[in-house]
Amino acid sequence: MDKVSTDCPYPGCFFCVMKEGNPSKRRASVLKFFRELPSQDDDGQVLPISGLWNTAMAHPNDPEFIELGIFECMAALIWKGLKNRRWLSHDQNIYIPYYAAHIIGSYTMNMEEFAERAVHAGVIPPLVELLRGRLTWVEQRVAVRALGHLATYPSTFSAIANHGEVLELSIELAMSSLEIVYSHFYQYVDRRLSYHCDLLTRGMGGVEMESRKAEEWASQLQCWSLQLINCFAFKTEFLSVISKPEFLIKLPGMWGGLVNENSPAGIGLLRTICHNKMGRGPIASCPSIIESLCNIARSSDDWQYMAIDCLLWLIQDTSTCHKVVDKAVPALLDLSEVSTLGDHKNLGNTIINVLQECIQSQAASRNSISPRTKEQIEELLNSKQRLKWEKGMPKEDLHIKQAAALVVKLEGNSLFSSGNITGAASKYSEALSLCPLRSKKERVVLFSNRAQCHLLLQQPLAAITDATRALSLHNPVNRHAKSLWRRAQAYDMIGLAKESLLDAILFINECSQSNDPDLSLRQNKVPDYAERLVKKQMRSAWLFREAAIKHGGIQCEGDGGGIYGRESDDSEWETASESDIGNDGRDAMGDDDDDSEWNNEEEGKDSYDRASIKGVRTAQRNSRAKKVASYSLTLPDGANLNDTKHAYNVQFEEDEQ
Repeated sequence: MDKVSTDCPYPGCFFCVMKEGNPSKRRASVLKFFRELPSQDDDGQVLPISGLWNTAMAHPNDPEFIELGIFECMAALIWKGLKNRRWLSHDQNIYIPYYAAHIIGSYTMNMEEFAERAVHAGVIPPLVELLRGRLTWVEQRVAVRALGHLATYPSTFSAIANHGEVLELSIELAMSSLEIVYSHFYQYVDRRLSYHCDLLTRGMGGVEMESRKAEEWASQLQCWSLQLINCFAFKTEFLSVISKPEFLIKLPGMWGGLVNENSPAGIGLLRTICHNKMGRGPIASCPSIIESLCNIARSSDDWQYMAIDCLLWLIQDTSTCHKVVDKAVPALLDLSEVSTLGDHKNLGNTIINVLQECIQSQAASRNSISPRTKEQIEELLNSKQRLKWEKGMPKEDLHIKQAAALVVKLEGNSLFSSGNITGAASKYSEALSLCPLRSKKERVVLFSNRAQCHLLLQQPLAAITDATRALSLHNPVNRHAKSLWRRAQAYDMIGLAKESLLDAILFINECSQSNDPDLSLRQNKVPDYAERLVKKQMRSAWLFREAAIKHGGIQCEGDGGGIYGRESDDSEWETASESDIGNDGRDAMGDDDDDSEWNNEEEGKDSYDRASIKGVRTAQRNSRAKKVASYSLTLPDGANLNDTKHAYNVQFEEDEQ
């Protein structure tokens, strides 16, 4: 049997107690330790607390410490730090409130029984004080995390809700968290609190690592605040507080970023609000929110389906339909041929059915939809009938239609190569009208080619529509490389940095797996043109961009301003087709799928006429990026694809490892 070490200078040392081989004695000693620790003022208290933190991280479902009073101990330590500043500033006690709140959050993360014990132990009041900002943003982060876990369970939610200020504080924190972290830590390197730096990097990094971790923690602070608010949003009685316009309009811009991609963040909260009839009214009354939902719905965002859900619910609600239908229908039409998106099966059919019901119900409603919107929906319903008709056609007739579409497409390619972009777009439209609807691969190419024409004609919205339709038809959804790149450029032209960034990243990933020699990455290198666009959008969608502009960290709001206010050379922002004609970057018209029935020509060899592309740069240079939260991950020059993919697929862990 192991014995407690006699060499330890600290009587009742926690680490020595844990070495006790007799389970009964160890439990009694641990119980005594938890009871006495808050009243002690000895040096070195942070060591056992950090040990408990590691244990809670590694074994959050272990009930031993829960039964012995760890929650009571942690709550008392937080109160001690709040009330006794002399003790807090002594030795390394400044770390203790952070660790204590983190331990509470870890043990309540998975087990409702543990959460109930925590509430009975009185952890909520001290956590609320930390949430209020009585210490610093670092403690706010772990406090909102712990409160969010407690609010998740039905049996403990009411205890959180009884503290009326929690919701208001969470809303305020969600809106101000990025500015708080930027102005209190990130902006002034020489003013950073040493214990913040130690917690961020575990003493393993310098200024650059501190800054990167600060961005990650700021994103978590915002996302965990939204998670806590989301728990309240399921209850109708709290929607009036949550659904204030000044808060709602900011939600689309709150996203987890690349570093926190597993959090639905603002769009997740919007979806919860939209699910309730009382919440749909305030959302429908904010045109900017509807526009943002349409943009997210037509993007490669992982939470795309949440935006689609919101739009469908708003249209199905007769009290909100007339407010949103004209904006929402064009986006939904572009997505009407999506087969499966995540767990959503037959999503396209769902969209068609909802729009059909909208047409049928508007006749009985005093709030009619516009003639143009009605016409668009009727065209969609007619195409559905056309598909049924085509199913009954003989195969020979379908082949004739395919051949006719191919001839017209080739005419479009010829016009495009000669510089007649308008004529080419018209031919691709004619080919689409001839092509059988079930020939999805061929229609993907036609939509994508027409999207490129719209780009060169300075029509980014039309390009987004056609690229989205191509991506919706493609199997798998959102994985057609050329359409991703074209939509990324179109979003860049209208200043939507986040949407452009996500498409550009996915384009790079698809290129790495493509069999198309025009797209495959040679020597596993990221194409220069794609790397430039990604870098540009990361600057424009930088997490702290808005805060930096407000506090003088960026001197200019234009795309030329770097993260720290540095100017960049506009000349580097070129389209793939313009900068790389004849090499890896050429974005030629033609077929994209090797197994397509139309792959009988070397259409991939077609390249752009330089004269037809002049002027594309101007629109891109003058576009202003939408300020949205992101992660300032930058691509090093010459980075190989493996490094890039690793950087782009950062997996967010709720707790630091």
